[in-house]
Amino acid sequence: MNDRIRVSPVRLIGPEGEQIGILPIGEALQRARDLGLDLVEVAPKARPPVCRIMDFGKYKYELAKRDKQAKKKQQASQLKEMRFRPKIDEHDFRFKTNHVREFLEAGNKVRVFVMFRGREIVHLERGQTILDRVAEELSDISQVDVPPKREGNTLSMIVSPKSEVFKKAQAARMADNKDKSGQKKSDVAEPAADVESD
Repeated sequence: MNDRIRVSPVRLIGPEGEQIGILPIGEALQRARDLGLDLVEVAPKARPPVCRIMDFGKYKYELAKRDKQAKKKQQASQLKEMRFRPKIDEHDFRFKTNHVREFLEAGNKVRVFVMFRGREIVHLERGQTILDRVAEELSDISQVDVPPKREGNTLSMIVSPKSEVFKKAQAARMADNKDKSGQKKSDVAEPAADVESD
């Protein structure tokens, strides 16, 4: 950036993205200073290297903002996991299925898998039955994105919330974020209304 750029000549790009041409580094720096902006090397490996006239502080801010938005999007829909066993009793099945339902209602995708140990793998149909049952019990709020398939000693599928459930979860999350960053409730309680007795 600016005086740290040692290569000459450079291909110069203006602040609006327009091509200015190939100039000596001194002239490129002078043009940037005349505009009150910085000269930033954007493609050092190119021949000649490409430099752009820009407000570097604003550029860094925009990059940070873009990264923050990308992280927010990534967090919006995470892939959760729920593990079942081929010999699962009814209570555990209900408990785990309810957790999968909660994940889906929160707008997350869920990888549901049955893990086999040792010789249990010869009973793949038990795992298939469990996954089919989970998909059926959650069919009101979810859809199967990736049908059951075997991966080593597991049989897994991925379910995601239906679009209306996902939109509802997003709206709830946005409202929750607004509440957290919004106004603080006043600590002062309103006086109770006087009640007249007859």
